[in-house]
Amino acid sequence: MTETITYRDAMRAAIREALQKEPRAFLMVEDVGRYGGCYAVSKGLLDEFGPERIRDTPLSEAGFVGAGIGAALGGMRPIVEVMTVNFSMLCLDQILNTAATIRHMSGGQFSVPIVIRMATGAGRQLAAQHSHSLENWYAHIPGIRVVAPATVEDARGMLWSALQDPDPVLIFEHVMLYNMTGELGAGAGPVDIDRAVLRRPGRDVSLITYGGSLWKAMTAAQELAAAGIEAEIVDLRSLRPLDDATIMASVARTRRAVIVDEGWRTGSLAAEIATRIMEQCFWSLDAPIGRVCTAEVPIPYARHLEEAALPQVPAIVAAVRSVVGR
Repeated sequence: MTETITYRDAMRAAIREALQKEPRAFLMVEDVGRYGGCYAVSKGLLDEFGPERIRDTPLSEAGFVGAGIGAALGGMRPIVEVMTVNFSMLCLDQILNTAATIRHMSGGQFSVPIVIRMATGAGRQLAAQHSHSLENWYAHIPGIRVVAPATVEDARGMLWSALQDPDPVLIFEHVMLYNMTGELGAGAGPVDIDRAVLRRPGRDVSLITYGGSLWKAMTAAQELAAAGIEAEIVDLRSLRPLDDATIMASVARTRRAVIVDEGWRTGSLAAEIATRIMEQCFWSLDAPIGRVCTAEVPIPYARHLEEAALPQVPAIVAAVRSVVGR
């Protein structure tokens, strides 16, 4: 049996399961308790688990992420929520210089099993300071794992898998997905956070993407199919490490690739993936690799300008037609 559930509710179910199954786990951030979280993900959990395990904190990313790292070093399993990825700049030192390095700098004596959840992406008219997609920044850092659930199944199943990792795991949740509904099996459980997955088979081009862009790619693939172009869709899921094997197998089949990435084009995750394809699949390619990224501007507030700046279905369709040659 399946149930229809929102991405938000799937995340809440994942947190509830973690707290029920792992006595060392707790959730903390500002407004996560009585307010129920900025995106209502933790709504009701304070009443269910109490203030020891659903901890409201002062508004200090450096403070509560640092405290979470300390708790992880002390044997706990903290789930720390950073309200939006732009606020993570205030705790970048804790993530980059502490959480990601302790295993290496201690010669393997210590690990930091912390999970940090961040809302990412644009589309809600939150303007330039609250619409970042900085996953590629974090995917650049050795010592951490970066994942991006795009479906309700992954939203439900990635958290428990992340809690089993002895090293820091960052989960990027696209803000435009929280209200999305999907079917979730009654026995849904942990999912593999090591592997990309094929969301749609195809023969003419590999559409490689993740997170909120997955659904734009799926819509584009339907439009392309009506024109006789069959796009295979690869949902990366894990941004560090990248699942090269799945990416390259798809490109070897279709012989063409278009990467859709909500990050800015310069220095993007799309650029890294394109380079890896060139290094590993050059002789399989029948066309240059295409990229669809966010325009190189601060995200505008005005809705029509925001939409114009972000990757959209028509741009994906045009990029695919360019590499396919029709």
